[in-house]
Amino acid sequence: MPYRHEWKHAITYQDLLILRQRLGAIAQPDPHAQGGRYLVRSLYFDTPEDRALLEKLNGVSRREKFRIRLYNGDPDTLHLEKKYKQAGLGIKHSALLTPQEVTALLAGDTAWMQARPEPLLQEFFQKLRAQRLRPKTVVDYTREPFVYPPGNVRVTLDYDLRTALHATDLLDPKLITIPAGEAPILLEVKWDAYLPSIIRDAVQLHSRRSAPFSKYAQCRIYG
Repeated sequence: MPYRHEWKHAITYQDLLILRQRLGAIAQPDPHAQGGRYLVRSLYFDTPEDRALLEKLNGVSRREKFRIRLYNGDPDTLHLEKKYKQAGLGIKHSALLTPQEVTALLAGDTAWMQARPEPLLQEFFQKLRAQRLRPKTVVDYTREPFVYPPGNVRVTLDYDLRTALHATDLLDPKLITIPAGEAPILLEVKWDAYLPSIIRDAVQLHSRRSAPFSKYAQCRIYG
């Protein structure tokens, strides 16, 4: 799996409307989206010393974070994901999980991981023990995704960032989330070896510059 380039821009609602129109004319909606969008829920893990959070805030070039993610509240879409960043490039590894496995993990039972042969599960198991990783916060948002096959480009518009207050059971259908402060609408552009000029031109906005933003860090304000 190759490393991917990534741009992030904080944008306004007016920008969102402009980009939605531009991208709709040249790119394809993600086939997994329902009505052009889907809901993302992630549970992030960190050390007791908040290593992942501090590395992000301090701009450490090489860093990683683990999360469990599902889409549209569907427990059949549960994934363990590891995101690794180095010098502005990113790579993501993923493994499927069952609701039973996630429930066991949140209850402190990690023994089942030893029977899973996937390298990501084995790495996560070791780091749960060695680094004392633990669930930290739930992050919710709505995503509008677009894909453009040349360059393997993926453009997303993320908004309505929300978080749970000191609750980590992402499978709880009654989990209450609240707005994560004054979080911006976020434009993300990801691509492999090259970014086609048609996409580069489409995502250009007046007075907007690529800038780091972490949904996890924004939501950690609340716990």
